Formats: sequence, structure tokens, C-alpha cells
Amino acid sequence: MNSLAILIGVTACFFLAYKTYGKYIANRIFHVNAAARCPSYTLRDNMDFVPTNKFILFGHHFTSIAGLGPIVGPAVGVIWGWGPALLWIVFGSIFIGAVHDFGSLIISLRGEGKSIGDISSGIINQRVRVLFLILIFFTVLIVIAVFALIIALLFKMYPQSVIPVFLQIPIAILLGYFVYQKNGNPLWGGIGAVGLMYLTIVLGAYFPISLPIIFGIDPIIVWILILLAYAYIASILPVQYLLQPRDYINSYQLIIGMALLFIGVILVRPPMSAPVLITHPKGAPPLIPSLFVVIACGAISGFHSLVSSGTSSKQCDSEKNALFVSSGSMLTEGVLAVLVVIAIAAGLGLDLTAKEGAELVGAQAFSQHYVDWNAANGLSAKLGAFITGATNIIQVTGIPVFLIKAILGVFLVSFAATTLDSATRIQRYVVTEIASSFRFKPLTHKHSATLVAVVSAFILAFCNGSGKGALILWPLFGTVNQLLAGLTLFVITIYLYRRGTNALCAFIPMLFMLFITAWAMLANLQDFWHKNNWLLVGIGVTISVLECWMIIEGFLVFRTLPSVKTRSH
Repeated sequence: MNSLAILIGVTACFFLAYKTYGKYIANRIFHVNAAARCPSYTLRDNMDFVPTNKFILFGHHFTSIAGLGPIVGPAVGVIWGWGPALLWIVFGSIFIGAVHDFGSLIISLRGEGKSIGDISSGIINQRVRVLFLILIFFTVLIVIAVFALIIALLFKMYPQSVIPVFLQIPIAILLGYFVYQKNGNPLWGGIGAVGLMYLTIVLGAYFPISLPIIFGIDPIIVWILILLAYAYIASILPVQYLLQPRDYINSYQLIIGMALLFIGVILVRPPMSAPVLITHPKGAPPLIPSLFVVIACGAISGFHSLVSSGTSSKQCDSEKNALFVSSGSMLTEGVLAVLVVIAIAAGLGLDLTAKEGAELVGAQAFSQHYVDWNAANGLSAKLGAFITGATNIIQVTGIPVFLIKAILGVFLVSFAATTLDSATRIQRYVVTEIASSFRFKPLTHKHSATLVAVVSAFILAFCNGSGKGALILWPLFGTVNQLLAGLTLFVITIYLYRRGTNALCAFIPMLFMLFITAWAMLANLQDFWHKNNWLLVGIGVTISVLECWMIIEGFLVFRTLPSVKTRSH
């Protein structure tokens, strides 16, 4: 099948879904109110609560939810063929992810900008609030520790990205000053900032930086320490100083990268040389439920609810902009995930150099890279498939290959950095909310809460002395992240039911996500048991118990509510 036809068809589906189902959900189910005062105004502190132009907020939200997720997930998911990956991305984004992201943002906007975990106390009860916040803390802890490691590894893989990524910091600060202090036009400011950014990419391509071993310390460890220090600083600064303008610049980067892939696909029109369906890839877990856990961002991801209700709700200036910021970002992320599938399933087949030096094309190229689960599951393998395929497609535009790889390398590191600093800021809010639950005032301040966020990630990263300690818990992350999405949909369902509104748009996706994550967790526990990995068995069982406890609490509350029909009269 031709990749161009797929790309055009999927993009049209997403656009129509936004204009029809998305607006139906916003107007008829959640009843958005343009006149409602948002927390960015009522609680404005010019630190976390800042009314923000919807295009700037879209950039922040989009890059925060995306990160490397819509690249890494599809890059692994295509091992079962591009057909299942494509179907899950399209239907997941439209009917599950977009509802999940929009619902969590709207609920937070109407709940003083609090996180979905904090808000659950008013929707369900206080016990669920504490349980939910503990689960969120665990999830974000893994994200911070793992992404610090991922960025460090990416700096090693793409040394040409070091200069541009660090020079992006002063460029972002200048952009924030231009927009907020000088009332500059965000569009022209963003264009100018991205222009400077691409100049630094050229600079980085000619002057790559690789850290040497310092006092016998591995460069990976040095990078992790530097990145955690950066995450601390980024978290305590006012959001409009660094985090927001940096994400806005990265959104331009992403749009440019997607545009280059679009143009390349239009010019090359590569066929989908990879198989449509591979039922039993060598060494891979079963297609179901694994696909729905492996591909999260690009379809649905629990981390999105933390961004929606953690940072974006504190910056959104109107309920009427919530659909554009949340669902618009989710569907755009879906397009990115589809582009990744095409880059691998079609672009990889244009040319691949095997380890033996042979030039492979078509299905042979795909089979060489995805020979088995272990070959496709490493970070370099995941990103390598995308980089190779995307480069094959983009080079038809005439851009030199070395520059394409520099652009894509910076693209990857920038998005990983966005996830790191956004996650650290979200964790600060979570620590503050947990501390307030136990009335422990010392941890309700931004410096102490951020310190807990960073130090806990440091302890996890270095629990084995290598900086890779978080990888011990990583096998649980995919399932826990999707469990978080299911529980968020559970809260959204009860919220809608309380308001006397038809809750099926959240209820059906909730049932699916809770069922699929329970199945995936059971499969994980069986695997951990056979491998005698008692740590992961213990943590997995504990998380499952917390999940069941929260669901039982929710259904007990649900049963006490009058029916929708009764309340509608």
C-alpha cells in the first residue's frame, strides 16, 4: 500500500474527528463555558498560574505530552506489523486519547488547576486522592530518572546535539522576555527563536561535543547530574521564563520536522514494504495486550493527564481554548506517530546498510532490523529505525544527510528534555499535594518539593551506582502509565455522571483501558515470577491492589449517586 494515501487519509480522519466528535464532546458533554473564569486568572501568581496565548500553550502542551513517546512506542509496535499499530493510533487517539486529555484538562480548570489526583477527592473521596497521588508520584519518579538517563545516552549517540540543546536555554529566555516583558508578537518571536535554533544546529553539526571520562567518572553519570540540576532550576523558575517558551520553540521544531517528512512522503511516495501483520514475531510478547501498552503516546497515555491537569490547566486562559490545546495536541501527536510508522514501515525499506555491509531494500530491510524482539527493543534500535527511515525520506528534499541527522538528533534530545523538565515540575505539584494531605507544611514550598522530586529521582537512578537504576523498574512503566490513563477515565466518568451528563464517551474507553492494563499486569507478573524478580512482583502486586482499592471506592460512590435519568427531570 502507498504511504502517501495512508498519510492523507489518516490526517483527514483526525481533522474531521476534531471538528465533529471533539466539538460534540466539548459542547454537548462537558458544556464548555467561554465566560468561565479560569485558574490562570483567579489564582494568578506569575509563577505557575499565568494566562497564556492559546498558540503558546498549545506548543507547551504538545511538546510536553509528546516527548519521545510517539517515536519510541510506534518504533517498537510495528514489530507486529504496521496494520495493528496504525489502527490503534487512529482509533485510540480519536475515541480514547482525545477524550482523556480534554476531560482531565476541563476538570482541572474547574477545580482550581489541581492535578487529576488531587481533584479525585471531591469527585470520589479523600482515600482515593491519596492512593491516586501515590501512584502518580511513582509514575513520574520513573519518568524523571529514566529520561535523565535517556538524554545522557542521546548526547552520547548524537554529540552534535549538545550545543543546540544547551543554547536553546538562553534563546528560550530571550523569547519569554520578548513576549511577556516587551509584549512582542508570539508568532514572530517564535519564528525568530527557531531561526536562531537552526543556526545552532548547523554549529553543532560542525562542532560535536563528547564528554571525556572526568576523574574516572563515566560521561553518562556526569550528564545525568547536570540534567537533574537543570531540571531543578527549570522547575522553580516562573513558567513563562523558560519552560513555556522552550516548549513553544520545540513545537516549531516538531512542526518543521513533521513538515519535512510530509514533503518527503509526497515526493517519494514510498510503498509500505513492511508486513501489514506479523502475528508471532520471534521472542515478542503476544500482540494483545502488549500493543496497547507499548504504543501509549500517539494513542493514549496516562502521563498526558498529568500535563493537562498539572501545568496546562494553570495556564489556559479560557475553557473554549481547552479543546484546541488538549485534543488538538493529542490528534497532532497521532499524526506524528503515523509519520513514525511510515518512516519505519516504508522509509526503512528505501535503503538500509546491514552489519555485514550489504545494502538492503524493501521487506528485507525491515526484516533485518526487526529480526526479533531483542533486536528491536533497545533504545538505539528504536530510535535508529526511525532516524534511518526518516533520513531516507527527507533526503529527497536536497538537505545533506549529515545535516538531516543533526536536525533529527536535536529533535529527539529536545523532546526528551521537554519531558524531563515538565515531569519535574509536575512532581513538585504532586509532592506539594501529598504533603498537604498529611499537613506536612515543610514540603508544600516549591524549593523543598522540587528537592524531593529531584533527589528521589537521583536515588532511583543511582541505586545501583551506574545511573541506570530506574531501568530496574522500567518493565512496569508501560502498564502503570496506561493504568493511570484508565483510572483518569474512571474519575472523568464519575465526574460526568455526577453532573447528569451522558458519560459513555469516557465510560467505554475506561472499561477497555482498565481491562487491557489488568491483562498486561497479569502477564508482567507471570513473567517476573518465572524470572524470580521478586522486587517487580512485589511492586506489581502492590500497584494492582491500589488499583482495585481505588476502583472499589469509586464504584461505592457511583452506586450512591442518583441515575442520570432521575437528575435530568
